[in-house]
Amino acid sequence: MPMNSGLMQAMRGAALLSFFVASIAAFADLEAERFQRLTPNQQAQAQFLKDFVERIDTYAFTRVEKLNRGAVFEKQSGDTEYAEFASQVTRGPVVEKAGGRVMIGKKTTPGRADGVLVWSLFYTLDIHPKTPLVGHLHATIVMQFFEDERASTGGWVGVMPGARVEQDLAELKQLTDAYFAARAQDPTLYRKLICKGTDDTVPEFRRHPACSGVSFYGPPVYRDSSQRSIKFIAGLFEEFLDAYLDQIELRADDPFTAADLIAQEDMRRRWLIDQLFSDPYATKSTPFEVWTFQNAPPEIKF
Repeated sequence: MPMNSGLMQAMRGAALLSFFVASIAAFADLEAERFQRLTPNQQAQAQFLKDFVERIDTYAFTRVEKLNRGAVFEKQSGDTEYAEFASQVTRGPVVEKAGGRVMIGKKTTPGRADGVLVWSLFYTLDIHPKTPLVGHLHATIVMQFFEDERASTGGWVGVMPGARVEQDLAELKQLTDAYFAARAQDPTLYRKLICKGTDDTVPEFRRHPACSGVSFYGPPVYRDSSQRSIKFIAGLFEEFLDAYLDQIELRADDPFTAADLIAQEDMRRRWLIDQLFSDPYATKSTPFEVWTFQNAPPEIKF
């Protein structure tokens, strides 16, 4: 679904340099060489994802800048055994911390996929509002192409609630269900995955998401089409993010209690524990200083 006119006006009024474009420029040699090894059909899919990430990243940080009435960015880049990466973070009075990270893959994490990786792009966005009435957004999208011409898609779109505002969580769930229904798809499997995690997460240290969103780290939505699958994930990412940012704007000045703040602190602590001990991507392939810079909460109390 296209962004509404108000959102488009917010984007047109922004003066932000595209972080994604700058990141891809930094990865130019690696990304261009790998992109050229793809078939024409794969290149079209890869270009779709690159265009989407550029647009959604610019849009997200434009709205954060508007909510915070300004933005100063911290940036980080480098490479690991598995990928080259670039991250940016901004902090403020309404959105306490927002972080985005782009990763261009070099090889897959052991146990995550078989085959020789040719090209991949992973994007993750984390938003931590100041108010405890709106939870932490974690949203990802990824596509991989392999030497044998196989493709894989994945993503995760959901909220870790602090204080639970059931009306808002229900709104996000209804949005997700309606998105699936409009495309004659069933969200049951993907909601089960967001609630319990995959088989290689550690339940004892697992994050506690609301079951409003879905995880696409399982079978593709369209078993016979990576192109349709990545477009499906991108579309939900966009609609969910849009509604979530509206909720921050709606709740930013609402009163809250000491119990609400404690609930937020508990959620933020659980997210850190998940990243340290449960999530297979954070624990196996992404260095501590990389993921903490981008997605760790702005403040963690023990």
